[in-house]
Amino acid sequence: QVPLVESGGGSVQAGGSLRLSCAASGYPYSSNYMGWFRQAPGKEREGVAVIYIGGGIIGYADSVKGRFTISQDNAKNTVYLQMNSLKPEDTAMYYCAAGRGGGSWPPKLREFGYWGQGTQVTVSS
Repeated sequence: QVPLVESGGGSVQAGGSLRLSCAASGYPYSSNYMGWFRQAPGKEREGVAVIYIGGGIIGYADSVKGRFTISQDNAKNTVYLQMNSLKPEDTAMYYCAAGRGGGSWPPKLREFGYWGQGTQVTVSS
């Protein structure tokens, strides 16, 4: 079974909103941390937001602070990323990840052992 499955991506105009979902199963959701990462063509994968599964937000990328919100619903084994006031520079493939992680920002890719397949977000001007 695929441990993490993202959904909710799409194409929107600048200023619009999208809500990404990450459905987890088995061990991934018992990991200490879950996060959202994104990667644009020609750029490195970067952390967007990380949450501690036990209560608490670890952090957000400076570029999304005030616009994005990460949250979780334990009953549904799901983590969300609410994205508001989207900008063209937010265009990227967004990935959900889970792992032991760490309690500081920025997150390290090696700290996340489980990854989803990604969902594309495209923002037009």
